[in-house]
Amino acid sequence: MRDQRCKTLFGEDNFAKLQNARILILGVGGVGSYALDCLYRSGVRDVTIVDYDIYDETNRNRQIGSDAVGMLKTETLARLYPGITAINQKMDIAWVETFDFDPYDVVIDAADTTRVKIEVARKVYSKLIMSLGSAKRYDTSKIEASSIWKSHGNALGRKIKNELKKAKFDRNFTVVFSHEEDKCREKGSCVAVTGTFGLTVCSEAIKKILNYMPS
Repeated sequence: MRDQRCKTLFGEDNFAKLQNARILILGVGGVGSYALDCLYRSGVRDVTIVDYDIYDETNRNRQIGSDAVGMLKTETLARLYPGITAINQKMDIAWVETFDFDPYDVVIDAADTTRVKIEVARKVYSKLIMSLGSAKRYDTSKIEASSIWKSHGNALGRKIKNELKKAKFDRNFTVVFSHEEDKCREKGSCVAVTGTFGLTVCSEAIKKILNYMPS
């Protein structure tokens, strides 16, 4: 059976929690697509993805579904993962302010825009798992999952912390980050790192579901 090994690992009750969880993924690129794949294979069925981009040739080194160059990421992933909900939408501040996050148990932020990430954190910190910068790196041993306030060695994390402090926001949420020094100036990327970010995000989501969702 497809899910038997997951059921063996998690147990029937915990596997039922995974099946009943509602997950929202913001951005399904190099990190978000691997988080989706991991959650789907782990038994989570109620997943909603939000993105507005199309696959470009330069995405093919790191993104699931990116052989479909020129196609919408949301539509392509909805075909690859039957049953998920795909929303083709550009995420900006206005969208974050009006979107209803309440139905979701976990919100995964794998978006690219810093201002959007900050606004999402302020709105849904209690159920948030955020991916920080994964580009310009290739050493997976430098990847960590921790509180935003304990993240270090990551320029995006530093910027987000500074902006949150300016807004007098001191709440806690989980981030996945790397403290590896940048290896290039431009946005070079390696799927070993972006994929590991996505899988780590998935692991953190599973822990949150099993530890905090009612049976």
